Amino acid sequence: MKPSSTSLGLVIAVIAAATFGMSGAFIKPLLEAGWSPAAAVTARALIGGLVLAPLALFSLRGRWSTLWRARWRIVAMGLIGVAGTQLVYFAALQRIPVNTAILIEYMAPLLLVGFVWVTSRRMPSAVVLIGSVVAVAGLVLVVSPRGGGGFDLLGLGFATLATVGCAIYYVVAARPSDGLPPVALAACGLVLGGLVLGIAGLTGLVPFTATFTTVHLLGTMGSWWVPLLVVGVFATAVAYASSITATEMLGSRLASFAGLLEVIAAALYAWILLGEDLTVLQLIGGALILAGIAFVRAEKRGAATMLEAGANTEPIAVPSPSEDPPLATPVESSGG
Repeated sequence: MKPSSTSLGLVIAVIAAATFGMSGAFIKPLLEAGWSPAAAVTARALIGGLVLAPLALFSLRGRWSTLWRARWRIVAMGLIGVAGTQLVYFAALQRIPVNTAILIEYMAPLLLVGFVWVTSRRMPSAVVLIGSVVAVAGLVLVVSPRGGGGFDLLGLGFATLATVGCAIYYVVAARPSDGLPPVALAACGLVLGGLVLGIAGLTGLVPFTATFTTVHLLGTMGSWWVPLLVVGVFATAVAYASSITATEMLGSRLASFAGLLEVIAAALYAWILLGEDLTVLQLIGGALILAGIAFVRAEKRGAATMLEAGANTEPIAVPSPSEDPPLATPVESSGG
């Protein structure tokens, strides 16, 4: 992968994290007004999918065979990347503290590193291991998990499934596109995921309630659809489209580490928009997450440098932009 491509991918990943991070601050007024998490996420997914639909149709330009070739990737994105991960995350929230659930779910980068290690039987490079430790330490400081709620094995199990779902999301998004534009994958995945979540709610699998009254937003009272529209357009449509684009460019591993920036963005939005405290430890944690991402990127940059250095001596199979470095090949070939 060219360094310039990595840099552009990271810029797009920052946009994805910044927009994903908006969801908490704007969904919270709906939850306080009586919306269930499942209803709120179903609405945001369907709105996001519908917003992206015209762009998806334009990007396809009538190439419907592309959708058929990518059907299993779309199904995986919708059922696992959008609906499945959300469902098990909600189930975890009913049994364990929110911060604990968030901390466990965002262990997805470590899961990807460990999976490659086990399946390839090759130890990750030192910079990846250091970056993993540093990033997770920062995540712990930003999230600040607290006790309470007791030890619930089932709740921890649901949170672990959310981690797996999050990792699969990055693996699916990083697969070679085969002509399917990222915006089309995002639109199809969101619509499919939203429909599955809606069915799960209507059948009683998860609590599903919605109220259509005024909500308290940014210090004033406003219509319920205002925060929902903000979340649907920015924190869903823009966020998913940019996240999938960045993951295709960065590969699943680096993109999953860059996804930790969402936690930092969420903390900043909560501080600015909701007046929640932003502690010194959280700021230190944010700096550690950035340092961890820098370490992981250094490994990818080193791989690109090695490829360039050997280009004139012997033929080398250069990875496509959607692939991770050679060390991550087993992840990509196993469904990512």
